[in-house]
Amino acid sequence: MFEKILIANRGEIALRIQRACREMGIKTVAVHSTADENAMHVRLADEAVCIGPPAAKESYLNAHAILSAATITDSDAIHPGYGFLSENEKFASMVEEHGFTFIGPSPEHIRVMGDKITAKQTAAEAGIPVVPGSEGDVSNVDEAKKVAKDIGYPVLIKATAGGGGKGMKLARDENELESAIKMARSEAEKSFGNPDVYMEKYLERPRHIEIQVLSDNHGNVVHLGERDCSLQRRHQKLLEEAPSPALNEEQRQTIGATVCDAMRRINYRSVGTIEFLYENGEFFFIEMNTRLQVEHPVTEAVCGIDLVREMIRVASGAPLGFTQDDIRFSGHAIECRINAENPETFAPCPGKIGEYHAPGGLGVRVDSALYSGYSVPPHYDSMISKLIVHGNNRNECLMRLRRALAEYVIEGLQTTIPVHQNLMNSPDFVNGDYDIHWLEKFVGIK
Repeated sequence: MFEKILIANRGEIALRIQRACREMGIKTVAVHSTADENAMHVRLADEAVCIGPPAAKESYLNAHAILSAATITDSDAIHPGYGFLSENEKFASMVEEHGFTFIGPSPEHIRVMGDKITAKQTAAEAGIPVVPGSEGDVSNVDEAKKVAKDIGYPVLIKATAGGGGKGMKLARDENELESAIKMARSEAEKSFGNPDVYMEKYLERPRHIEIQVLSDNHGNVVHLGERDCSLQRRHQKLLEEAPSPALNEEQRQTIGATVCDAMRRINYRSVGTIEFLYENGEFFFIEMNTRLQVEHPVTEAVCGIDLVREMIRVASGAPLGFTQDDIRFSGHAIECRINAENPETFAPCPGKIGEYHAPGGLGVRVDSALYSGYSVPPHYDSMISKLIVHGNNRNECLMRLRRALAEYVIEGLQTTIPVHQNLMNSPDFVNGDYDIHWLEKFVGIK
């Protein structure tokens, strides 16, 4: 087992990984920008190294600075968390080349699943159902028209290196196709440095369902059920729950077994999340995230397994300590992402925290690095906290979540807590009757 792990991230996820390490008797190294000098993950680490100025590209995205920090602190391994360099094939390779262990999948799997076209082809070959679409790049408009005619309008144009909705454009008919391709290519080039785009059939009312998998280097693969991540605004998730209100047990076991079989075929290791669009009883693969997800706590709540701990154990070479038959799902869990944003416009609202009081009680978990007096910097993602609630069933979970949201006090800046409180009073949400387009209508996004 590792003696010291460097955590190449910040905020709540860095703190989350620290806690798992401490419970395993592993020392931690925090890295930070000058803007995060007083951050909680820096305060609580065994060691801390400043790796650059506030801009992420000069600090948290600076692979050389991170590797230097690992070297001078004699770290054994590096955990990337999520975001930043967590799905960067070159960084993962550099970590291994410098003699450290990358706590995550192989660089090859990161590369394959990082390109949306290659990922889709790999998934299809491994037996996972995919969305009908092009076999590759559709930058040629005439070829794109042929593909669109075959699969039928409307269609989505998507960046091959995309994520978060960037480089994604909708074309409802042939007249919109050419401009959609041009706009998607331009946005993809600006966002990812890669203008290539591909095409998929646009589903009108799908849900976003993702399957959590965990596998080791010894051929063992398990799935930890699904998460419903359909509540999104501009392709950014706002709330996640497990299990999904839309699936029954047979569907859950069938898609879980399909995904596990696919992971065995490609010899995947570590945690991974296979994301689907689900409509009319059918699953369609959209992408795989080769890292820990923001929403992993809802899975932990319903299955009782520490995903960060298992990532570390697998990276050290240990086999999984359980089989699929050992996993027992219990109750229902919901996670609310709390952002430092205006609850009406969703504009970022960084600032200094005044009074701070986190909710508590049975079945309530808060993953956050906030404290009274802390200044939320303007340089990074606006998510400042995750509120996770677990109950014996969905109704109990909702009642507990209403109570927890009412208890949560974050003064000094605006947050999205009021948005979540409004959601709790929506009949559609309470009944579990929503899809990936529902939230934008609910909050009035055009």
